[in-house]
Amino acid sequence: MASRANQRILLGCVLLCAAALPCADSSRLKAAESQPQPAVASANFPTASAARLAGDGRQTRFVLDIDQTVSFRAVTLADPYRVVVDVPQVNFQLPAGTGSGGRGLVKAFRYGLVMPGGSRIVFDLTGPAKIANSYVVEAANGQPARLVLELEEVERTAFVPSLAPENRPELRPAIADPPPATVPASAHPEAGQKADGRAVVVIDPGHGGIDNGTQSSGESEKNLVLAFGLALRERLEKTGKYRVVMTRDDDTFIPLNDRVKVARSLKAALFVSIHADALPRAEGDAQGATIYTLSDKASDAEAQRLADAENRADAIAGFNLAEEPTDVADILIDLTQRETRTFSSRFAHLLMSEMKSTVRMHKHPLKSAGFRVLKAPDVPSVLVEIGYVSNKGDLEHLVSEGWRSRAVGSMAQAIDGFLAKRMATAGSSN
Repeated sequence: MASRANQRILLGCVLLCAAALPCADSSRLKAAESQPQPAVASANFPTASAARLAGDGRQTRFVLDIDQTVSFRAVTLADPYRVVVDVPQVNFQLPAGTGSGGRGLVKAFRYGLVMPGGSRIVFDLTGPAKIANSYVVEAANGQPARLVLELEEVERTAFVPSLAPENRPELRPAIADPPPATVPASAHPEAGQKADGRAVVVIDPGHGGIDNGTQSSGESEKNLVLAFGLALRERLEKTGKYRVVMTRDDDTFIPLNDRVKVARSLKAALFVSIHADALPRAEGDAQGATIYTLSDKASDAEAQRLADAENRADAIAGFNLAEEPTDVADILIDLTQRETRTFSSRFAHLLMSEMKSTVRMHKHPLKSAGFRVLKAPDVPSVLVEIGYVSNKGDLEHLVSEGWRSRAVGSMAQAIDGFLAKRMATAGSSN
């Protein structure tokens, strides 16, 4: 059997090769909030002031009022049926709740940034439809400019042939791509250490931007977990022990694969994804925090439900990532993934021990499932559902700064304990 040192060298070489692989355009996409955006931050961009639907189940029209004409690109997608419209960056100043209801062929729609300089509108359809007409009308007679999209119902057989990849427009705005993220190909410090010797901790607030996550009583998951993540970062940075990196520190959408890439590119010592669950009314009530680790088979039906829901996050932004090829050979993944899962499990147990003394825990606080965001083979990773927004008591805690401070404190204690032992072990093995 190869020595530990040989395994590290072998994995490092493969990771260097993997870092050189081109990233898919869709993996670089980011989206911002499908609610009114601050005018100060986007004053130089076209402003959309109203949106409306008209028509029926055979023909439906969408109209967006905008203060200047814009170029656009539109495409239909299947499974599920959607229409995606890409435009240059737009300041969406639409009334709250716009798009949550539908009409005719459109069940609902959402909107937001998908990358710096580019915005997107995504329509969820009731069934197959074609874009019968699409155009922009210039401002005239006191009326604003308008982007108009006219949809017509079609049979599935008529819809599918138009989806051939060679006939499908690129799902990105007609603007220059942002510079691709690069992964340093030089030093590869072990156990998540940078040149200054500090461990890297990646905090991953779930959802964001066009993806609100779960919602209840006017509160959205994306905002609750961002506030928690920012507080955790502040607590950890005060110790000076760690380099703390967040996958998002504002209201933007980050594809699942990009979240994992952040941790891997930095050789993180720990990846903590923060979420807040909700149960459908028909499924009763649940409360308390739950800690998830990765497994090929879900620990129970609820864990599977949650994993399925979280793994669909990329589709919210209007695209589905195909099954991505592994960036290292299976045999090399296996060399590290077993040890990584062991570390993840150890941290999950330590985190549960710390959190249960300060916050309410779920009746089954440790679970596992196939979360895509936990699949880095060489970074210990957990997903923490800090509570249920569907539970009144949990929601009161989630919006409370006092509760957040206590929960963050217990999580920081667990991170301290876990990394102190892991760094010591890594140091003694060198």
